[in-house]
Amino acid sequence: MTSNPGYHVNAPATPSPDLERKIGPLQATAINMTQMCGIGPFVTIPAMVATMGGPQAMFGWLIGAVLAVADGLIWAELGAAMPGAGGTYIYLREAFQYRTGRLMPFLFVWSAVLFIPLIMSTGVIGLVQYLGYLLPGVVADGGLTVLGHVIGAVITLLVGAALFRRIGEIGKLTTGLFVVMLLAVLATIVAAFSHFDHTQAFAFTPGAFQSGGAFWAGLGAGLIIAIYDYLGYNTSAYLGGEVVDPGRTIPRSIIISILGIAGLYLLMQIGVLGAIPLEELKSATSVASTVLENSWGATAAQVVTALIVIAAVGSVYAGLLGGSRVPFEAARDHVFLPVFGRVHPKLRLPTAGVVTMTAITLVGTLFSLTVVINAAVATLVIVQSLAQVAAIVVLRRRQPHLKRPYRQWLYPVPTLVALVGWVYIYVSSTWQSIGLSIGWMILGAIGFLVYARTEKTWPFGPKPIHEGFASAAEKRTQ
Repeated sequence: MTSNPGYHVNAPATPSPDLERKIGPLQATAINMTQMCGIGPFVTIPAMVATMGGPQAMFGWLIGAVLAVADGLIWAELGAAMPGAGGTYIYLREAFQYRTGRLMPFLFVWSAVLFIPLIMSTGVIGLVQYLGYLLPGVVADGGLTVLGHVIGAVITLLVGAALFRRIGEIGKLTTGLFVVMLLAVLATIVAAFSHFDHTQAFAFTPGAFQSGGAFWAGLGAGLIIAIYDYLGYNTSAYLGGEVVDPGRTIPRSIIISILGIAGLYLLMQIGVLGAIPLEELKSATSVASTVLENSWGATAAQVVTALIVIAAVGSVYAGLLGGSRVPFEAARDHVFLPVFGRVHPKLRLPTAGVVTMTAITLVGTLFSLTVVINAAVATLVIVQSLAQVAAIVVLRRRQPHLKRPYRQWLYPVPTLVALVGWVYIYVSSTWQSIGLSIGWMILGAIGFLVYARTEKTWPFGPKPIHEGFASAAEKRTQ
């Protein structure tokens, strides 16, 4: 590879030397599951049922789980082989540097600084909606009132402030929040099945599975909801520079968290379908609270609602924790603003990333839940999910001797499944969301050209190849 005069290979570097490896297997799995199951299913189950036209919505969660597992196996291989802060940034940097220099990692960071906090803002919006069950005046006409927006802003600022602590303390705190989340989900499931009508739960809409039926008509939009609720299984990979024994911990935490959450989601969906009449369910705003109140009374509903709110806070917390590390690694590579590459002198965390993503999350809470979900997912798909599908293929060819503690099972089948699934989700998005994602990419490309011109790098200079995770054996073959 060094024979090409257009680029040169730099020596490998130790990934993220300023960060502490304190996150063990239990904490990594807890972080993933807490991020995955925050407020998502509690606010989107009614939307899933309405979108897919009835109880057949339960299969939407199963198909979403298949896509999550397929994509998770991509994350598992890449995260185990390249365990550094920033996750996708590193994978795209390593894979695409040979042809397009720093373009792809730049575009990812450009987009991640937007879509990660937007996804977190949906958690804040959802938890404030659930607070409406406990606090009058927070929700009106399906949206947040001025009071609701103020409460959302305060919660966002408190979460941002709570991130200013050492990673070892964060891991313990997230494990505690995971327990709270698990209690809330299990309480909802048990309450639903204690007053369960199996006939109602499995009363599929006539003709739903026939060609053009309700199931197929709503599958695209339903998958957007499902994958939104599964997002977060990759958080441990974002924290790769702080994970103990990442070659084993990252793959296991990803697969265990997906399978565990998929089981909980399916049980909760079926239970809710059998506990609440279909028409009432489609318009419910706090479905878990309704289930608990119908089954065990108002007091139990209030207690579990409080647990759901706490779990949602934990999800936002875990998401911002992982997301704040993305611009950190890019700044260390001089691909993003230098301020993002600095760490707090005592707490050893990327201060600018935490502050910036907290601020964007705060702005995102001002919009409606549906608008934010569609915009965030569409942007994520085009620059992260599809790009990583290409990255795993490119890296297997370009860096065959890269140490891979985990190799994707049945490769390339899961990669192809992920490719088909992500393309289907993207084309199923609203035109506004597709337009936003493409427009944001165009702005990012313009920004990259300005950056590349200033740095005199490709396409205005050479392509410096930095195989930061290449093994000694790989180096000897070049």
